[in-house]
Amino acid sequence: MSKRGGHEVPFFVHKTNTMIALESVYQLVEQWLPADGEIFVVDIKITPDNKISIELDADKGISIDICAELSRFIEENLNRDEEDFELEVGSAGLGQAFKILRQYQKNIGNEVETLDKTGKKQHGILKEANENYFVLEIEKQTKPEGAKRKITIKEEIKYSYEEIKHTKYYFKVK
Repeated sequence: MSKRGGHEVPFFVHKTNTMIALESVYQLVEQWLPADGEIFVVDIKITPDNKISIELDADKGISIDICAELSRFIEENLNRDEEDFELEVGSAGLGQAFKILRQYQKNIGNEVETLDKTGKKQHGILKEANENYFVLEIEKQTKPEGAKRKITIKEEIKYSYEEIKHTKYYFKVK
């Protein structure tokens, strides 16, 4: 307490929040990840007010138990007395755009939808994905010269990642 103008005024100690380092969270997540490589990190974000969001994926999908396990591990290894934080661990959603190459590779053989930077949407089978490009096999209707009816043909389109706004898993609604 201090005296100011004859009145006692309590001192408040204000803890200044320092932003948690992204690298330290990445290191913790890497430490926790199973050695088999089945589970992988899609994204980690930390806001200036220390809200940590971790997005995981796996070749066979992510369960809530896995998210809870990583959450507990992070909680145990970050000190709330030093840095106050909010933590959210989740899986990459089916309707979300792919963010990393591993998601493209995981979905080879699956039907996906792309939106290129010109605004053109395509959906087809993801055939190949590497560091530089991916290949989408689409079906289209064409009428051969002299034919009476259109036929369906398959065509492969090679996209660089720079050409694409997003690629997502494609849902068929029946």
